[in-house]
Amino acid sequence: MTEYRGIPAVKAMAEDFKSRVAQLKDRGVYPKLAVVRVGEREDDIAYEKGIMKRFGAVEAEVEVIKLPVDIDEASFEQTIVRLNDDDKVHGILVFRPLPKQLSDDRLKQLIRPDKDVDSISMVNAAKVFAGDSTGYAPCTAQAVMELLEHYKVDLTGKRVVIVGRSLVVGKPLAMLMLGKNATVTICHTRTKNIEEECRRADILVACAGSAKMIKKAHTNPGQIVVDVGINFVDGVMCGDVDYAEVAENVTAITPVPGGVGTVTTSVLLKHTLESAQRM
Repeated sequence: MTEYRGIPAVKAMAEDFKSRVAQLKDRGVYPKLAVVRVGEREDDIAYEKGIMKRFGAVEAEVEVIKLPVDIDEASFEQTIVRLNDDDKVHGILVFRPLPKQLSDDRLKQLIRPDKDVDSISMVNAAKVFAGDSTGYAPCTAQAVMELLEHYKVDLTGKRVVIVGRSLVVGKPLAMLMLGKNATVTICHTRTKNIEEECRRADILVACAGSAKMIKKAHTNPGQIVVDVGINFVDGVMCGDVDYAEVAENVTAITPVPGGVGTVTTSVLLKHTLESAQRM
């Protein structure tokens, strides 16, 4: 069994990013991400720190806009409009879920698609589904693709089963994999004979948000298993795959932590640099 860990992919991407940042700065362009955080959620703050570290390593800029948790809709929208109009900002990331008084639908309509580096807007979602490379896929879905590419996994003709149908991972990931000529099946909680469906896969992706739901019975010995889940059981982080049970029955597996999640902030940086290059 081989572990597909995220750090080697991150290091390889960072080397490319350093040269791209240098080229942009030679043109007088200083790549910048604006992070909008409403309130003081611990998971948002942890992700924010990870972003700062990843961007700082290649000398790209991050501006954090901290907003009070009780901010009204009009003031929140003014913040987004200001960032839309700021030529020095190349990417905008808004931590979600938003507090109940703020409209997620309005955010999707308001954020500029060319600065929407984590695919909040329906414009980018549509581009991903249309196979339009000018659109930004959700960072987690793209992180799966980057990780598989780093480990030289050719998706052409491969049977892929994705367990999970969210707009954040499952559905866009299916489109990205179709774009690489995989044959994709999406499973969910109402899929009949889900163990059998999963066993048929060459590549099994777990992104249902259910701790350790993928067991040995879902897998086969020649399989690559990609675990996208982030769950906490008794205070310990785990994925959607029961690692201890599955790892010895498959060819390769991504660990949690240390797998797909590690690559996500690098994808965010990649999208921000792409936006800077296009502006």
